[in-house]
Amino acid sequence: MAEAEQGERLDRLLAARLVELSRSRLKALILAGEVAVGGRTIRDPSHRVNARECITVAVPPPLPAAPAPQAIPLTIVYEDADIIVIDKPKGLVVHPAAGHQSGTLVNALIAHCGDSLSGIGGERRPGIVHRLDKDTTGLMVAAKNDRAHRALAAQFADHGRAGPLERGYLAFAWGVPDRPRGTLDRPIGRHPHARDKMSVAADGREAITHWQVRERYPGASEQTVASLIECHLETGRTHQIRVHLAALGHPIMGDSAYGSGFRTKAALLSPDAQAALASLGRQALHAYLLGLEHPRTKEHLRFRSDLPTDLALLHRAMGGGTIDFAGR
Repeated sequence: MAEAEQGERLDRLLAARLVELSRSRLKALILAGEVAVGGRTIRDPSHRVNARECITVAVPPPLPAAPAPQAIPLTIVYEDADIIVIDKPKGLVVHPAAGHQSGTLVNALIAHCGDSLSGIGGERRPGIVHRLDKDTTGLMVAAKNDRAHRALAAQFADHGRAGPLERGYLAFAWGVPDRPRGTLDRPIGRHPHARDKMSVAADGREAITHWQVRERYPGASEQTVASLIECHLETGRTHQIRVHLAALGHPIMGDSAYGSGFRTKAALLSPDAQAALASLGRQALHAYLLGLEHPRTKEHLRFRSDLPTDLALLHRAMGGGTIDFAGR
C-alpha cells in the first residue's frame, strides 16, 4: 500500500487506496479486527496513521447469500405452527455474523422449521426477534411465520411495559448489593475504546434492569463473597445485565469482558466452588423465564428453564438451596 500522509485517518486512507471496497465494507472490516497497522490490530476507523506505517487488510471470503440448514440438536420447550421456544445452550451463536458463518441457532432453525420460518428478520436472521449472548443460556422464542414475527416484535419493542412480555434472568455475581432489590436505569452505549464491548454512557440508549438478591454465598472464611441475583429487563440492550451489574460493582462470575478485575476473588471460594467456576468457562448468566402473548391465540404463555448442568454444579458448590419463585 502507498505511504500515508502524516496523521491521515485510517478509514479515509483505505477508502482512497482500496476503491474496489465500499466505505461501509472497509469500516466493518476495521471494527471486526481485520485491519492491522504496524502489526497491531486497529478497531478504530478514526485511528491516525503515520507515514511509512505498514497497513494490512484481511478480506474474508463473502458470506453465503443465505444461511444453510444444519442438523444441530435443539432443546425445544414449546412449538406450534406460529412460534418455537427453545432452551439455548452455551456456545451457540444466535445468527450468522463475522467469525460465525455457520453452526448458529438460525442454521438449526432453518433445518428444523424449513420454509415455514419467518423471513421478516432478513436472510441472515429469519425468525429471530431477540437474542442471547453466545455463552448465555436459556429461553428464546422465534417466529415461524411473518404474522407471528410482527406480533412478537411489537411485544419486545414494548419490553413488557404495557403488555405481557416477561424476561427473567439468574446471575451469579461477585459480592452482594447493599440492599435486597433495586432498579438500574443507566443508558448503555458502545465502549469508547473496546468496540466489542458496551458500557454505561451518558449518550447511550435507555437501559433499565430490575434486580433482586435471591441468595447470598459465604466463602471459605464465612464472609459473603458472591450472590445470586434475579434480573428482569425493561429494555433489551446488548450485554445489558452484564454491563449493569458490573456498573453496580457486582459483575457476573466468569465474565471475562466485564468482571476480569474480580478474578482474584475466586481464592475466597471453597475448593469445590473454585473448581466449578474454573470449569464454567463463561459468564454465569441464565435466561430462566420467558412470558409472552401468543401471536395468534392471544393466550398468555409462560416458560421456565432450570439451571443448566454447569450452573447447577456451581450453585451446589456455592451452597445454594432451592430457589423459590412462587411469587413470580
